[in-house]
Amino acid sequence: MENRAHALAAGLFVLLLGIALAAVAAWLGQDKTKTVPYTVSTARAVTGLKVEAPVLYRGLEVGRVAAMGFDPAAPGHILITLAIAEGTPVSDETFAQLGFQGVTGLALVQLNDARPGGKALAPGPGARIPLRPSLLDSGEDLVASFGEAAARVNNLLGEENQAQVKRALAGLEAATAKIARLSEQVEAGTRRLPSLIADAQAATRRAERTMAEIGALAAKLEAASTAADRVGAAADDAGASLRAVRDESVPRMNALLDQLSRETRALDRLITTLNDHPQSVVFGTPPRVPGPGEPGFGK
Repeated sequence: MENRAHALAAGLFVLLLGIALAAVAAWLGQDKTKTVPYTVSTARAVTGLKVEAPVLYRGLEVGRVAAMGFDPAAPGHILITLAIAEGTPVSDETFAQLGFQGVTGLALVQLNDARPGGKALAPGPGARIPLRPSLLDSGEDLVASFGEAAARVNNLLGEENQAQVKRALAGLEAATAKIARLSEQVEAGTRRLPSLIADAQAATRRAERTMAEIGALAAKLEAASTAADRVGAAADDAGASLRAVRDESVPRMNALLDQLSRETRALDRLITTLNDHPQSVVFGTPPRVPGPGEPGFGK
């Protein structure tokens, strides 16, 4: 009996000690941090996110996921209620992303700011924090894009496209052969290029000599033109002088000759009269003998 009493006492002691330790652990583990609610609404998948998942602000744990459910105001959207420690600098520039805890695959909520200095966001059921795509979402989009690209590659490598590619390769081969022939022709022309350059240089030198001769001839022609201009000017002056002589001197000479002729005839008559009647110098000119039909004719 005594052994049973000792065993019963020991069992009661162990039970009471366990209850006390549990109470102390519950009291010590009680979170006394005051939290405020914020809400995240998203149409993206939240795979791996559970209630009581931690919420981190720039890597610092500031709360827990309080609840999750569907958004009655937006079908297909999920509401995530966050219990965040009071005093956390949540602003209208704050956004949420899903992260993962090590290798466990459990998700958590990461908060960050698009840019500092945003306006403080008041907590409450209506305080919404936008959820941006995370690395997982980008990976899923990348996988989807890769699948779409693979489908396009499969379509590209279809029989019809393969036939077109073969035709294009055949055309490319023919074009390559033509280019090779053209290169040979160009190379042959290149070998002839030095002689062509020498001929061109000789032609250039001949052209230079011809231009020099043309320049000398032009100088001579210019000098001849100047002399011709001078001769023309002298001819013009001589013509003007001849015209002046013709217009002025010749009429005067003609008048002088007429007067001289008249004077000569008068002198001839005077000499004739003196020869016939020398006395006329003293007695004057005798009267003229009447001619036929004149009064006194024949007396």
